[in-house]
Amino acid sequence: MTTLADPVPGGRPGDVERATALSGELSGRGVHGVVLAYVDTAGIGRVKAVPTAKLASAAAWGVGMSPVFDTFLADDSIVSTDVLGSPDGDLRLYPDLDQLVALAGQPGWAWAPVDRITQDGERHPACSRTFLRRIVADAAERHGITFRAAVEIEWAVGRGPTADGEFVPAVSGPAYGAVRQVELSDYTADLLAACAAQGVDVEQLHPEYAAGQFEISVGALDPVAAADRSVLVRQTVRAVAQRHGLVVSFAPAVSAQGVGNGGHIHLSGWRDGANLHSGGAGRYGMTAEAESFAAGILTHLPALTAVTAPSPASHLRLKPSQWAGVFTTWGHETREAAVRVVTGTAGLRDQAANLEVKPVDLAANPYLALGCLIAAGLDGVTSSAPLPEEITGDPARLGEAVRRLPTSLAESVEEFREDERLRTALGPVLADAVTAVRLGEIAAVAGLDDERIAAAYRWKY
Repeated sequence: MTTLADPVPGGRPGDVERATALSGELSGRGVHGVVLAYVDTAGIGRVKAVPTAKLASAAAWGVGMSPVFDTFLADDSIVSTDVLGSPDGDLRLYPDLDQLVALAGQPGWAWAPVDRITQDGERHPACSRTFLRRIVADAAERHGITFRAAVEIEWAVGRGPTADGEFVPAVSGPAYGAVRQVELSDYTADLLAACAAQGVDVEQLHPEYAAGQFEISVGALDPVAAADRSVLVRQTVRAVAQRHGLVVSFAPAVSAQGVGNGGHIHLSGWRDGANLHSGGAGRYGMTAEAESFAAGILTHLPALTAVTAPSPASHLRLKPSQWAGVFTTWGHETREAAVRVVTGTAGLRDQAANLEVKPVDLAANPYLALGCLIAAGLDGVTSSAPLPEEITGDPARLGEAVRRLPTSLAESVEEFREDERLRTALGPVLADAVTAVRLGEIAAVAGLDDERIAAAYRWKY
């Protein structure tokens, strides 16, 4: 269970004693250091690390980190807002001991996600993990709804990069093919073993469509733990690949042409142990609240793309008729719809039914993406928003009868700026950081063609 209470200077009750015990356990297992991990506004994983013996100190007093990283771009240049981006100030990173795990793919290391607070002990208003915890807590308090979520992870496995940064696929077999599984059998077996050792519940691991592409699907957890798991699994995928002499890219578009890497989000709402997406009187067993939740996501989806598809490279992936969900539509098991209603197989629907949101990639900060999706859905619940008619087949054939999502990051930013509900949910500091970072990314690739944009982000994620 994820720790939902905010960190406090000196540690929450029992944290220091627990961290001391964990430190001893880890040291006895040959673990020398603990990675303290968070994700910045650009979707880049950032870390600090402490010796295992300093875990109790980190649990009590945190570890220092500048707030400037909230306005870093993917290329490590810095933009600014009225309160972020200067060299001034400091934050404290506090590890969530509930999510601490020894890294099977990186012997000698453990890993924990962090919340960030100010030196005065207040919530840092740009901490995306704290934002998601707040959204989840508010949903439970105001609506009596809890959530289960999972993030799909797609990545490309390469034999490079070459001296000029090109991607060379590590497999030659066809999409979804048995040949690919055989070619990387040792790597994928070690990846499954590492996930199991770390307590990650893997549902599927298989070759995907694009060159060198694989996908791993994991079990659903509460949204904060699901975002943590997404970060942990990517760290594991990369570490195990490196031990096999391979490289990986989670970039939305490894090349300008073809299918990119997605990070589809699965999300379901629950009340009193009952799944709101199953057993109701609405379409495909949805309750009225589940339909309104889906309607809320659809209403805010153009603005949400500034969070869920936040890179210039994201829009190389968001193309019609490639299962990326580029039209503001929903459908039952329709993989071209932006929101796919998944009912699951007979006998498991009360547990398995959920929504899949498809215009999401792994340049997205998973805490921001999940928090904003929940906020958008709850806006629909609050207003009892009606769910429009579903589509079947490829919505591209419907022409102007369906709305296309933004076709550039600049359009996404404009939609985001106009969406008061999302900006209010994020708060002014974090909302302004999202805008500033997206505009910075746009400026960073100004004048580049599609191939050069793909190259610019190929090895950033």
